[in-house]
Amino acid sequence: MLESSVSKGSAKTPRTRARRWLCFLTLFLMVAILMLIFNSSTELSLIFWKTENINNLTTSHVTISSSPSPLPYLVAYPNQYHFILDEPNRCHQESPFLVVIIPVAPQNREARDIIRNTWGSEITVLGQPVSHYFLLGVSKEQDGAQEQVLLESQRHHDILQSDFLDSYNNLTIKTMVMFEWLSTHCPKTSYAMKVDSDMFLNIQNLIGMLLNTPRHLYMTGRVVRDAAVLRDSNSKWFMPFSVFPESSYPPYALGLGYVFSLDLPKKILEASAHVKAVYIEDVYVGLCMRHVGITLTNPPNDGLFRTSVPENTGDCYWTSVITTILQNSQQLVDVWRTYQSQAQSGC
Repeated sequence: MLESSVSKGSAKTPRTRARRWLCFLTLFLMVAILMLIFNSSTELSLIFWKTENINNLTTSHVTISSSPSPLPYLVAYPNQYHFILDEPNRCHQESPFLVVIIPVAPQNREARDIIRNTWGSEITVLGQPVSHYFLLGVSKEQDGAQEQVLLESQRHHDILQSDFLDSYNNLTIKTMVMFEWLSTHCPKTSYAMKVDSDMFLNIQNLIGMLLNTPRHLYMTGRVVRDAAVLRDSNSKWFMPFSVFPESSYPPYALGLGYVFSLDLPKKILEASAHVKAVYIEDVYVGLCMRHVGITLTNPPNDGLFRTSVPENTGDCYWTSVITTILQNSQQLVDVWRTYQSQAQSGC
């Protein structure tokens, strides 16, 4: 019996000790958890206090200039864009002295027809052949416009359309695609001009000027120098510091209309591999020109490339300029009639 009692007492001791250790372990874990919660709460409170005080200090003593994301102000170039409508052999076959490229929205058929019936109808000027092409992207509107563009292309053979989205912010892409096309399609052409669809263009004066200008590394138009970078976010031409930190732009020709020798497109395209593409297309061309060390040339007369119509245009005005921006394409019909009248009167 004694042996049996001792055996039972010995059997209880390990279980009792196990229970005691379990109790101690549970208590220890509870204390540890409570301390962790307390420390975390204290640390969070401290972080909040520091953040709140730093924010108060920043707000009251430092002016923060918010820098917008650079993404809306940069464009996807260089990139692989492809022509869905092209005239692959025409420029080579015609070998024009001058190629005029008119960027225009796909849906703006009216502007194209007006140009075809006005200054775009002049295909031989001062003995020099001239070719005209309309440059389009693709419209985001799926309303049958593409079918109309295709029919128009088949009729006139003057449309170049690439597969980028045609929008204001993609004008740089449009311009660089123009340089791509010119560099590969017009090997015997001396000059090209980029001109907007709402412009009056006096090709007679343009050819007359080009017959007396260099045929290499040449670009002219309405040349802008020392233009300040606009930091006002409400401006149409706003440029954030994060995209372009300089205070002024290098010289560039206004995108309304500029002319260049046909050795420039290749050099501008080479520069584009090293220059960040911004959405202001004429500025970007100027940046590429600076990168390759080519300077722009002022026109022989400051009044040749005009940005607005003067109040008085009766004294041979239209026969004295090369370009003038108009309010819209429809105004070109009236201006063209006046120009022809002035030219016939001996202006």
